[in-house]
Amino acid sequence: MDSAGQDINLNSPNKGLLADSMTDVPVDTAVAAQTPAVEGLTEAEEEELRAELAKVEEEIVTLRQVLAAKERHCAELKRKLGLSALEGLKQNLSRSWHDVQVSNAYVQTSEKLGEWNEKVTQSDLYKKTQETLSQAGQKTSAALSTVGSAISRKLGDMRNSATFKSFEERVGNIKFPQ
Repeated sequence: MDSAGQDINLNSPNKGLLADSMTDVPVDTAVAAQTPAVEGLTEAEEEELRAELAKVEEEIVTLRQVLAAKERHCAELKRKLGLSALEGLKQNLSRSWHDVQVSNAYVQTSEKLGEWNEKVTQSDLYKKTQETLSQAGQKTSAALSTVGSAISRKLGDMRNSATFKSFEERVGNIKFPQ
């Protein structure tokens, strides 16, 4: 018996469910018999290969049935454990994202973007633009600081004015009548 046949666990609790949902894929040996054999094969070798092909196709059908039973059993266990479809979806998405991150295309693209970033940040144009924007930011900050100081000073002057003190006394008298 070959190793593929030895790996099948037919002692599964779902072994009775195998034929329920899977339809057998017919092995059509008549079609295989009509196909001309490769030149150089003896009739016995050809017959042996056809028998092996039929056996492998039957094993494939069995494996599909076993897989379907295992998937149903897995779904039932998850349901009993209260694992939702959302959890499965999260795990699948996480696994898929990981697969994307380790894929050759992603890795090569990341490397290329890193190279481009290095080239751009080392260019004279980038450095000049960065310096200009830095200077503009410093000047804007200084201007806003000056404006803020001027407004603060004007509000202080206004608060110390006779008009404001008179207004403040009237508002105070309304709040706390004496």
